[in-house]
Amino acid sequence: MHAGLCRLRLAPDLFWRLTPVELAAATGAFAPENASPARDDLAALMAAYPDAPSLAGLDGDAASSPFFAGEPQ
Repeated sequence: MHAGLCRLRLAPDLFWRLTPVELAAATGAFAPENASPARDDLAALMAAYPDAPSLAGLDGDAASSPFFAGEPQ
């Protein structure tokens, strides 16, 4: 009841009309255990979509960028 009424903020009449399967789906019971990408998948995405040069240094290193280093503009 807490998940439906408090966490999901369902109206009581809607909560009581839910089937157990619908409530389980709404609370994430069917979500994969590890929804984060694997390290290799993340590396492939980072290679395919690098950071924009305007947001980082010319070498793509955000630490070398004055924008991120806190230096006055």
